[in-house]
Parts: sequence; C-alpha cells; structure tokens
Amino acid sequence: MKKAPKIVFIGAGSMSFGTATFRDIFTAPRLAGCELWLVDIDRENLDRMFALAKVFNEVTGHGVELHATEDRREALPGANFIVSSLAIERCELWRHDFNVPKKYGIRHCLGENGGPGALYFTMRTLPLVLEICADIEELCPDAWFLNFSNPESRLVLGVNKYTNVKCVGFCHGIYMARHDVARILGRDAKDVDVIGGGMNHFQWLTDVRDPATGEDLYPALRAAEAAYDPAFRPFTRKMFHAFGLWPTCSDDHLGEYMAYGYEAGEHGYNFDGDAKDRVIQRERIADIIEGRRPLGEDWLRPSGEHAVDAIVSIWYNERRRLPACIVYNRGAIPQLPEDVAVEVPVVVDGGGVHRTVVDGLPDGVIGLLNQQVSAQRLSVLAAVKGSKELALQALLCDPTINSTAAAEAINDELFELNRAYIKAVR
Repeated sequence: MKKAPKIVFIGAGSMSFGTATFRDIFTAPRLAGCELWLVDIDRENLDRMFALAKVFNEVTGHGVELHATEDRREALPGANFIVSSLAIERCELWRHDFNVPKKYGIRHCLGENGGPGALYFTMRTLPLVLEICADIEELCPDAWFLNFSNPESRLVLGVNKYTNVKCVGFCHGIYMARHDVARILGRDAKDVDVIGGGMNHFQWLTDVRDPATGEDLYPALRAAEAAYDPAFRPFTRKMFHAFGLWPTCSDDHLGEYMAYGYEAGEHGYNFDGDAKDRVIQRERIADIIEGRRPLGEDWLRPSGEHAVDAIVSIWYNERRRLPACIVYNRGAIPQLPEDVAVEVPVVVDGGGVHRTVVDGLPDGVIGLLNQQVSAQRLSVLAAVKGSKELALQALLCDPTINSTAAAEAINDELFELNRAYIKAVR
C-alpha cells in the first residue's frame, strides 16, 4: 500500500482554520499515518495548535506523525502538499484597509477581496507567498500548494504567473450559494446541485439541478424567489434579477467587486465579533488540551472544505469532482483572458487538478468579471515589484474608486501602513 503523504500546514496557528484542517485530516481514513508539519511564526499559537493536534491524534487513533516548527524550510523538504492559510496581522491591517478608503469618500462594503482592501491584502501577502513558493521550488518542487488565504483570485494568479509551483485555491463560497438557493426552494442543501463559474466570491450559478433526477431547478427558483422574504440577500437578488443567474456567495462579498456594491451594506467586517470569537475559541481549546472537556462530536466530523479531498484524490489517484476551485484560467472560461484566476468546477485525480470549461456566461456577467481583470493584474504586478506607482494604477482601474484624489490619498496612507511587508520579489 502506498505510504501516506507528507503535508505541511503553513499558518497552522490559526485557531479557526486550524481546527477545520485538523477535522478534515483526522477524519480522512486514507491519511491515517501521514506526516503533518505545523508551521507558524507565532510560537504561542503554534504550541497551542500542536497540543490540540496531539489530542486529535489520541482521540481518533489516526497515528499521524506530528511536527511543529517556526521555520518553514525545516518542514518543506520532501513535502507532497502545502496547505496555506497565512495572514499578516489580519484584523489589525484589515481595519485600515476598510477605514482609510472610507475616510476619503470611498463607499464600499467589506474591503477584503475587491477594492482598495484587496489591493493592499495583495501588496503585503503576495510577496510572502512568493517567497514560500521559491522555497517550494527548491526543496519540494513536485509538491502542490493549496491556498486558502485571501484575496484568493489575486494570490492564485500571482503564484501561477510568477512561479512553477502547482497551485490551486479552495473556498466554500459556492456551498454558501447552494445553501441560499436551497433555502429559497425549501429543500435541504444536499438535494440541490449547482455549477458555477467566475472569480472567487464572484461566481454565477449556470446550473441549479436536482442531483437525483437532473431536473433544472432554475424555473422553480425564479418562482419561489419572487415570493420569498425580501430581507434575505437583497443585493444578491438585485443582481439575480438583472443578470439572470444567481451569484455567490453573500451580499457583502459580492458587493466588493462593484461600484455600487456599498448598497449591500457599509458595515464592514465584524472585527469586534471576531475578537470575541477568538477568545471563546482559545478557551475551548485550552479546556480540551488540559482535559477539562472532550474534543466534541462537532470537531470529529469533516469541516466541509475540500483541500483534503483533493490531497487524497491526487495522492491515491481517486478521481473526484469538486464543485469549485480557484485556478489559472487557461481557457476554463473562454470569454475571459487566459492569464487571470477563475473559480470553476474541477476534476481531481493522480494527474492533478483538471479544469472544467464553463462556457456561455451571459455578456453582462462577463462584463462585470472583465471590470476586475486590469485591477487584479495590476495589483499582482504592483505587489511583485513593490511599486507604489503600479498600486495607484491598480486603484484607478478598480470600479470602487470614484476620484483620482481619493485614490492618491488612499495609496499614500495604505502604502505607509503596509511598508514593512511590501517588497520587490521578482
């Protein structure tokens, strides 16, 4: 029998994403006995999650060979898969990404995957990701890089354009959309099958079907939606009415990409709620590690993410269809340029990740997607070059920007706030 793979988890100190990854690894029978390296530069968080991984190992009897290190180069030699959920001062800098543009008159709703926030997430994150990929090229060139960090479309684009690393991104946005349409249809989510194409957090469902019969459920969705509670996903439904397809994955994520997206709400991310959740999560993990409470059935079930499914399929050549992954386009959506990152269904097997072609998206949807092309390309180029001038160009190409003066002021302030992480890497 083939030996289980070596997996390196970068950003393993993340309590929320770390626990989801542990759930998937420690409930996958084919990964019993795998080698798992946890990597994080925050020693306290790393030690906490390493201790939690030991509990998972004991409870499940999975026999995973566990290691923890602050030095990724110690972990990478011989790795088969690298799972990355890294973030640089995530909430602290994200607050600036959201608040600084508002100060200069930009109306936006989230500031993570679109608009000025996406630019500066890219400016500080992509250089680090590319440095990691340089290490992968040197130490484990056949490994797969599985990305969960935002902004996914821009990071996956950067890795594919500037490295030889095999890279794919994962997101649960399409499952959120499936849940929403199932809710409107009065069905369980498992009784709805969806296919979509577009960009990350900006997909459009081309098919909504009954998985058992293949029946097209779009007519039923349109009829049910017309009478459904108008307070549910109002901005998503405006776009559905205008363009004829249901978009992913929530009002605020969708609104990030549009000049009028602030209509989805200008509240931004719930930073205070996130901080409270982290305290609760930290306390729960401490109780589990110290034996005051059991691991719990909710953490002994798969999380619903699909990176581990992809690992098993690639490593053991088990062919599997995944509803959505972020990949370098190369014709997956023929109406878009080849050198952008798109989110489409894929088939995964021993040969890797195979794109499914999503053709025939309506002209209006393609128009919206094309509005992102230059902003995303330029943000990646600005990050690679460490260029403030290119960052300004990326802002001026972004649909959320409403004045040159605002763009210049935002760029001046956010560049200084992120200067410690901005560097030319190519």
